[in-house]
Amino acid sequence: MAVLPGSEQVVLITGASGGLGKALVAQFAGQGWRVVAASRQPPGSEAKQVWPLAVDVTNRKQAESVVEQVIERWQRIDALINNAGAIIDSPVWEMEDEHFEKVLSVNLKSAFICSQAVLRPMLCQRDGHIVNISSFSGRAGARGQANYAAAKAGLFGLTQSLAQEVGSRNIRVNAVLPGVLPTGMTSHLKPDQLEAFAKANALERINSVDEVARFIAFLLTTQNISGQLFQLDSRISPWT
Repeated sequence: MAVLPGSEQVVLITGASGGLGKALVAQFAGQGWRVVAASRQPPGSEAKQVWPLAVDVTNRKQAESVVEQVIERWQRIDALINNAGAIIDSPVWEMEDEHFEKVLSVNLKSAFICSQAVLRPMLCQRDGHIVNISSFSGRAGARGQANYAAAKAGLFGLTQSLAQEVGSRNIRVNAVLPGVLPTGMTSHLKPDQLEAFAKANALERINSVDEVARFIAFLLTTQNISGQLFQLDSRISPWT
C-alpha cells in the first residue's frame, strides 16, 4: 500500500531535535503523517499530529517503551528513521575507549535497537520502512573520525542484511547519506572548511536539510526499493 499525503500513517524519527531531525518532523507533519519526534530533548511543535517523546535510543528498555506507547496510541508504526547521531573527533592514537564506544552506540547500536523494537509490529502488519541515516564518511573515512566512520560504515551492513531478512514480509530497509549539512554537528567548522567541503562536490555546494527531508519523504512512498544506499550530495564516491 503506497503512503499518500494525509494518510495519517505513523513515522518514528530519532534524533528529532537536531537540524535534520527538525526538518524531517516538519516535512512529515506537513504531509499529514502522525510523527513521533523522539530525542533526549524532544523539540516542541504546534502541529497536532506531532508527538514529542524523550528517549535515550541507546537504551533498549526506553526504545521498546516508546514503540509500545506508539502502538497503544495509534495501533501501528509504518516507518522508522534512525537519525540519532553524535561525533567525538580525535586521532586514533588519542581516542579514548569511551569516546569510540559512545559514537558507535549512538550512531550504530541505536539503529539496531530501534529497528528491533519496531520489527514486531511491522512484521505483523507485513508492511513498513526503515531508513538509516549514514554518511559519506562510511565510504571514504575522514581524519580524526575513525569512530564515526566505523559506525556509519556499519550502518551499510546493517541496512543490507536487515533488508534481506525482512523483505519477504514487505519491509523495506534503506540507508541515506545526506552529505555535509548546515546543522549543529557542523557548526564548529570554519568558513574555509565548509568551503572545502563544498568544493569537494561536483556541484560545488553542500546539501540542505530540507532537500534531504523531501527525499526521505519520497522514499517512504516507494514499494519496491530496499537494501540500497542513497548518497544525496555530489561528491564522487571512491566505491559504489
